Amino acid sequence: MKNKIIKVIIPAYNEADSIASVIKEIPDIVSEIIVVNNNSSDDTVENAKKAGATVLSEARMGYGYACLKGMNYVAEQSERPHIIVFIDGDYSDYPEELSKLVAPILNEGFDFVIGARVKRLREEGSMTPQQIFGNWLATSLMKLLFKATFTDLGPFRAIRYDKLLALQMEDKTYGWTVEMQLKALKKKLIYTEIPVHYKKRIGVSKVSGTVKGSIFAGIKILGWIFKYSLK
Repeated sequence: MKNKIIKVIIPAYNEADSIASVIKEIPDIVSEIIVVNNNSSDDTVENAKKAGATVLSEARMGYGYACLKGMNYVAEQSERPHIIVFIDGDYSDYPEELSKLVAPILNEGFDFVIGARVKRLREEGSMTPQQIFGNWLATSLMKLLFKATFTDLGPFRAIRYDKLLALQMEDKTYGWTVEMQLKALKKKLIYTEIPVHYKKRIGVSKVSGTVKGSIFAGIKILGWIFKYSLK
């Protein structure tokens, strides 16, 4: 693992209470942790820097905007990474599970790995009913329309850097995760899912924690799926 360069991108909006814990629990096989501050009004930036992360700022609000900012930063570096891992900054995932997430890429020839938030490993109440339903609907549609085997749209994911670039990611907000999975199917990436633990996040979700966020996320996700079903 030490011969492979692994970088982590963490989009963060007002995650001051959780971001340091996420950073500190990421395994030392990672060469750089990149936190993209997405217009936070709290101490997210200060706490991320103190924990040892590289901190970037993206003023345009949106999960996808933050991820793209991190990717642009990586693209400007002289040495290309082998793997990019995305994880949320709310401490709902278990960062120490990163090692098992990248193992199929390092050891088995996979291009793309999703951390699947399976029921048996989820803390009760860690996912809202609308999240559970949205995941079921989206993955069921992908199975029906594209013969996919995804069971989750989990944000904790690892992908080979060259394959990530080939996807030409573009979504700026809520559709980032499903866009990546749909494009992975189109590009015929070799993918798998690894069951991961999931707990209640620190703070309130900016997407599933609000009616507006849930509605817009649903529209985005379904929009991407039906867009690709017509191609």
